Amino acid sequence: MRDRFDGVQLFVEVVDAGGFAKAGERLSLTRSAVGKAIARLEERLGVQLFQRTTRNQCLTEDGQQYYERCLRAIEELRAAETMLENGRREVVGKLRITLPTLFGRYCVAPVLRSYAREHPKLELELNFSDRQVDVIAEGFDLAVRNGLAGNGATLRARRLVNQRKVLCASPAYLAARGEPHTLADLAKHDLLPYWRNEHGLIWLLPDATDVLVDFQPTSRLRFDDLEAIADAAADGMGLAWLPYWLIRDRMRCGELVEIWGHRPTAVMECYAVWPAAEYLPLRSRLAIDVLATELPKRLED
Repeated sequence: MRDRFDGVQLFVEVVDAGGFAKAGERLSLTRSAVGKAIARLEERLGVQLFQRTTRNQCLTEDGQQYYERCLRAIEELRAAETMLENGRREVVGKLRITLPTLFGRYCVAPVLRSYAREHPKLELELNFSDRQVDVIAEGFDLAVRNGLAGNGATLRARRLVNQRKVLCASPAYLAARGEPHTLADLAKHDLLPYWRNEHGLIWLLPDATDVLVDFQPTSRLRFDDLEAIADAAADGMGLAWLPYWLIRDRMRCGELVEIWGHRPTAVMECYAVWPAAEYLPLRSRLAIDVLATELPKRLED
């Protein structure tokens, strides 16, 4: 009976990953090993599942039908396992989480390390990336995202925390250039915007009536790393708009000073995002609860 299901999970992984090589990377197997396993499955079934070319593999009609049936069966098995896991209240199994690089390293990872320490049967895998990861296609159980939560049709989301954004500069810079009082004054200053894909991130700042409005910073200095921007601001190279958690220690020791601290400030929402499913595994559900409880504490002053 066991032989009848050999290769089924690997077959689904190949389809989801988009090829033998990518599936091999996920499963720590060589492309050759994946190809041989699929070939054995095809031989046992007596059908060709993939139409192979030198560059990629496409499902045949039989392969598509088999994939849809296998996927439903695997989803049912996962739901059954989740139901049992939730019933015994023990956190076990693998939890793959993708999270932003800096926010993940400084704020999220410490919470998740404590969570893993409390549950020794949990396998925790953290992937740090600032790109918009496709949670479902890349096989993640959970994502921590800054900003938009994602597609509501295929994903579920829960807000975890708000990150306060701060306009700041070094005391030396302000002594030399003066403090801006209005949005128009910013044109006279050196600005340090976050820059990605040939575009600068829009700042959300208060206007003369203290209403938050979009402001497009322009600068000869452009960075795609928030920590590099904080370094440049502390070095007296201009004004920066950064998350408070990132510069809190620099402000406490006097390297940076908040500008317009008495005025309204923007916040960036942070969400936990996961694939929509009938049952959420206990390891995922408790991880979300822990993040929602502990992240606000870490971001508090």
